[in-house]
Amino acid sequence: MRAGYEGTGPGAITPDGCAVEHYARLPVGNEPDVVSAAVPAGAHILELGSGVGRVTHALLERGFTVTAVDESPDMLERVRGARTICSPIEDLDLGETFDVVMLASFLVHTGDVEVRRGMLRTCARHVAKDGYVLIQREGEDYHTDVPRERVDPSGCTVRILSAVPVGDGVNSVRAEYVYPDVAWTQTFLSRPLTKEQFEEALSEAGLRVDRYLTEDRIWVRAVLRVGE
Repeated sequence: MRAGYEGTGPGAITPDGCAVEHYARLPVGNEPDVVSAAVPAGAHILELGSGVGRVTHALLERGFTVTAVDESPDMLERVRGARTICSPIEDLDLGETFDVVMLASFLVHTGDVEVRRGMLRTCARHVAKDGYVLIQREGEDYHTDVPRERVDPSGCTVRILSAVPVGDGVNSVRAEYVYPDVAWTQTFLSRPLTKEQFEEALSEAGLRVDRYLTEDRIWVRAVLRVGE
């Protein structure tokens, strides 16, 4: 388990506190629509942090080729139809490039600055010169609109119970996922990033924002800072 991360509930728990069975139950969201509208049809996508393949499988159905990366073998066991690689994102070096590199699930907000730098360097290292990096950011009120809850289409009640500062600009976030028959919790470290801080982090890794894909600026398309 990564320091500062914890998960409770039945079944396998990943190093960052995610419950594999919970994510196996969740349906895919709007991610495939965002991706399809932002990248060329049939692109080869390197999906960093694929989990059980919720998004992977939807992208495959739309004609994309996907290489799915996750540090949890228990997650990757659920992925079907894609090449899978078990590795921490920040350590990945495949020696090849892809049309699209995707870093979703708010992973860019990891509490550890060095891990974030490693993740963004991985994105820059694996994207083709004319390719795209798609990144999912937290919403601007993610850490302030707490506690809150919503009911997922799967019937899961998702609660963000608290976001407690633990120093150095990092919050410890506690989430709860409640189904009629079972519940899981996750505690994880998250570093809020302003738009300026986010763009500075990209620049440090040799990337720049090409455009924000959604009005809330949660989804971003970035490119290599080639020739600047």
